[in-house]
Amino acid sequence: MTTINTNDFFDPSVWEQAWQNDSFTAVKQMRAAGMDPAHSFDHKAAEFNQQVFSEEGKQRTKRILNWIQGQDVNFENASILDIGAASGGFSIPFAERGGVVTSVEPCVPLLDLLKENADTLTSGSVTIVDEEFQDIDIEAKGWKQAFDLVFVSMCPVLVDWASVEKILSCARQFCYISSTAGPREHSLMNEVLPLVSDHNQPIKPQIRHQSSDMGYLLHLLYLKGYAYESIITHEMKTVEMSKQDALEHVIMMLGLHQVDIRPDAEQVISNYLDQQYPSGTVTMEQGGRFGKVLIRLQDQRMYTKE
Repeated sequence: MTTINTNDFFDPSVWEQAWQNDSFTAVKQMRAAGMDPAHSFDHKAAEFNQQVFSEEGKQRTKRILNWIQGQDVNFENASILDIGAASGGFSIPFAERGGVVTSVEPCVPLLDLLKENADTLTSGSVTIVDEEFQDIDIEAKGWKQAFDLVFVSMCPVLVDWASVEKILSCARQFCYISSTAGPREHSLMNEVLPLVSDHNQPIKPQIRHQSSDMGYLLHLLYLKGYAYESIITHEMKTVEMSKQDALEHVIMMLGLHQVDIRPDAEQVISNYLDQQYPSGTVTMEQGGRFGKVLIRLQDQRMYTKE
């Protein structure tokens, strides 16, 4: 991460430049691992959709929406822009709670699932925009301060302060942004790490290779005078995968952490999975720290629920 001098701590331009130059932001780590951030879920769209609308996924969504509503955000008849809507894990519940939702999703496999899920709605509405948010002309689209709530959850459109300003420009009252707040934790990766690299200890949250977007976002919101509420939590979930899916997933995770691994790492890990998980089903714990921030653009006073 770029070093910040003490004298520059309160200079937003320094932090904007640092964010832009940081090679360990989430999107840059994905690109360094050979992944296309905008299409990283294309081949797993059906599996992703199943997880999002599972009972565990619905409970996660409910916790997040309840937290937002607990800050006096009313979804009933509210215009909501969901950027990076995927298969509708949030767009659908927003609509079910009375929101008038515009969902931006450019990835075809997720887009098709979003359309299917939207067709099942018996109340509320979802309008789908199949464009990259980065390519949308906000003024031409008529989106300038057009939405009561702009919602961005774990989406690769968050890359620097300029991208934040574009997101904020669409919001009239509230803007919600979430991102990782540290490296992803992964039990299987820690199992295989000593076998394929010179790491003898699990990757710790304090290592340098951690996603830094949330840190920049919160500090720049503070320096630029925004009113906001934020929360950082540690979330883990149990996931089951086939041996092949687990192999591909752990190789991807090692790449995201930019760990140097031996040339035959894939075969070594495959052999390990055969020995440790003879049933062919691999169970792992994954998660990490996640940050959520709700930005108040109109009434900036503290809200206390009665």
